[in-house]
Amino acid sequence: MVDALETQDIKELKGVGAAMAEKLAKLNIHTVQDALFHLPIRYQDRTRVVPIGQLRFGDEAVIEGDVSGCEIKMGKRRSLICRLRDHSGSLCLRFFHFNAAQKKQLEQAGRVRCFGEIRRGSTGFEIYHPEYSVIKDDDAHEGTEQLTPIYPLTEGITQTKIRQICEQALERLTPYNLREWLPDSIRQQFSLPSLADAIQFLHHPTRGTDLEQLKRGAHPAQYRLSFEELMAHQLSLIGKRQMAKHDRAVVVPERGALVDQLLTQLPFAPTGAQQRVSQEILNDLGTGHPMLRLVQGDVGSGKTLVAAMAAAAVVQQGYQVAVMAPTEILAEQHYINFKQWFEPLGLEVAWMIGKLKGKQREAELERIASGSASIVVGTHALFQETVAFKGLALAIIDEQHRFGVHQRMALREKGLQAGFQPHQLIMTATPIPRTLAMSAYADLDCSIIDELPPGRTPVNTIVVSDQRRDEVIQRVRHACEEGKQAYWVCTLIEESEALQCQAAEDTAILLQEQLAGLTIGLVHGRLKAQEKADIMARFKAGEIQLLVATTVIEVGVDVPNASLMVIENPERLGLAQLHQLRGRVGRGQAASHCVLLYHAPLGQQGKARLATMRETTDGFKIAEKDLELRGPGELLGARQTGLLEFKVADLQRDKALLQHVQQAAAQLYQHYPEHVSPLLSRWLPKHQQYLNV
Repeated sequence: MVDALETQDIKELKGVGAAMAEKLAKLNIHTVQDALFHLPIRYQDRTRVVPIGQLRFGDEAVIEGDVSGCEIKMGKRRSLICRLRDHSGSLCLRFFHFNAAQKKQLEQAGRVRCFGEIRRGSTGFEIYHPEYSVIKDDDAHEGTEQLTPIYPLTEGITQTKIRQICEQALERLTPYNLREWLPDSIRQQFSLPSLADAIQFLHHPTRGTDLEQLKRGAHPAQYRLSFEELMAHQLSLIGKRQMAKHDRAVVVPERGALVDQLLTQLPFAPTGAQQRVSQEILNDLGTGHPMLRLVQGDVGSGKTLVAAMAAAAVVQQGYQVAVMAPTEILAEQHYINFKQWFEPLGLEVAWMIGKLKGKQREAELERIASGSASIVVGTHALFQETVAFKGLALAIIDEQHRFGVHQRMALREKGLQAGFQPHQLIMTATPIPRTLAMSAYADLDCSIIDELPPGRTPVNTIVVSDQRRDEVIQRVRHACEEGKQAYWVCTLIEESEALQCQAAEDTAILLQEQLAGLTIGLVHGRLKAQEKADIMARFKAGEIQLLVATTVIEVGVDVPNASLMVIENPERLGLAQLHQLRGRVGRGQAASHCVLLYHAPLGQQGKARLATMRETTDGFKIAEKDLELRGPGELLGARQTGLLEFKVADLQRDKALLQHVQQAAAQLYQHYPEHVSPLLSRWLPKHQQYLNV
């Protein structure tokens, strides 16, 4: 029986002692198999000698020439300069660190072959500190036979060392000790090379391989590994779905009279999209298995009402509902809405945030534990051990990408206290690109509210340099004097909440000076909850004409008369956040405008983001662009990427593979179930802890 490479400790390799193993662990290399999957990030082409006359600035190349002179130059830094000539031209090799023996060796060398990056220097094209060797008369070797791999490193490990380790791992590689878990039928169906061949090639691409193709990640060997890794993620999500089918949840057999009572008291009727999504949720609630449904809807599409309809159906059956939001300002908005909707129907709504203290907190905990509060609204404080529910049957999680996996697990445990799994309804106003929906959220059923309530107006977006700040301020005055209201959003590049609040306070003072006569309010994260609520209530009532704010107003604020928003330094925010902020205007009948007041010069990403905001208000197009610019880790939130830490795959680059990956994963799960666990262990060693989320 051959030892599998995943069980062979990296210390079995020559030159890897305890100290080196510790350094390799920082690269997640613990076994010989890990070394095989530690792939190069790029390659150097040392397979041919390039004539000096054909070199371009920035090239990395092997050159060969006769030494025509060596001298020491004194300047800002003392350096040794060695001039090389071939039939097509000349360049200089420059060494800042050298000794007399090296100078003598180069003077007597005759002919030299070297490798390095071509730079512009005082003598023309130069290579700093090249790797070089003196050519003997009988040395007719043209170059290496393979492209030279460049690996990701960590402190204390050189390219030479990591290459030696990977070489040893490759010497141990056989089809028997690195098992092929993709059956031949699947590999043939999707034209995939064997795993061993793909790994061998990616460590040592042969002469003539298209470097650009490798750089794009488009080589069949790269596809092979990306395919298997994406498949492991799909299998993990399929496993979650299958487990959910075995769990028991409260059965909600019908919509119930409470939903009708809720809708009757509203001054508007739900849109067709809201009714459709509500029915999809009710269908889930009636199965007896835990619902896992993601409701996507652009800003202002009415997700909260859909959530309230689901809550009413569950409460009618005598159970509790938790509504959880990532920020206090959004939680407050939900609390106000749910109180307005449910208290007239004779139901209690409780409130739980981290700032609640003393008797008030004790009273809320008692209402939750006794079951007298049917609906509990709060922040992550709902996860705390002291919060006990009598019968939590539905958890509504808003903007769930801001919560970590473990927090969702904790909320699930709250339901298990009553002996059943809570249903989970996840809402997001950040439309999820199809690419992510097919991978990170494939365990969820998805609903989309694709219709805005009547009366909403499209928002016109203008991109303006902050050199025209005075014009923008006068535009704000003009809008407010016409009876409209406006937001002025301050952003800071620093993460410090204190600095952000300070910036907002300074801006409010300056605007008060320049807009004398207007009533200006200020809201930021350091205000007490009641102060924030009071200011927002005054703004909503029209008593405040201009609201200066940090990005705390990103979600949940609804003031139909506000038709102008100015966002300072928008280049510092992600597309999704800009889209959320813009969604605070355009909620009434008046034509609405969003001014993006940027500070020049803009970087490439900043330009791309602002151009996208100007060109479209479609949340899904914006989300796709955001994924392209920022990648999945940032889009999902760092704490949410437990399922998305890819070794080889790249969601944006490999999105064309996803449909085939889903087909292959379904086939493997059905026909080769014994292959599932080994694949998960290879690619997702921590997968088990996420299966219960």
